[in-house]
Amino acid sequence: MRRYARHYETGEVIPDALIDKIRASSTFNQGFQTSEYLAAAYLDMAWHAQAPDAAADVKALEAAEMDRIGLPLTIAPRYKSTYFQHIFAGDHYSAGYYAYIWAEVLDADGFEAFKEQGLFDPATAQSFRQNILERGGSAEPMSLYRAFRGRDPAVDALLVNRGLAS
Repeated sequence: MRRYARHYETGEVIPDALIDKIRASSTFNQGFQTSEYLAAAYLDMAWHAQAPDAAADVKALEAAEMDRIGLPLTIAPRYKSTYFQHIFAGDHYSAGYYAYIWAEVLDADGFEAFKEQGLFDPATAQSFRQNILERGGSAEPMSLYRAFRGRDPAVDALLVNRGLAS
């Protein structure tokens, strides 16, 4: 930031204290936002766990699912069932709303490999290339990830990125 974040009139470099405040604010409200998002993912999966011909009381299903996951009353689900009309359109999206958070888990955990070995470590980069990028959809995705990372993905890095763990 010091290279480009300068005062528009004086050219003074951005102060370290302001950079620290910007960094600290990046995780503001993440507990709420994460809970809100996960509630929507659970609601999506609850709908798709229903029998196809089951008649459901929308409000009752929403309330039961939020109660089941223990969502505090102060965190209303951001997305109600009507938001999910696209997941019932038959375009292979069904019960896939959780995929966004799962992608964040894989991203954060995968990047940890680079942080652990050094961002420019050739062996880590080669493993990522050979086990993830080159293989694409040629094998079961979790086996590809395990080949790259040497283990199952962990949520720890995502929690740190969101300021929910240290």
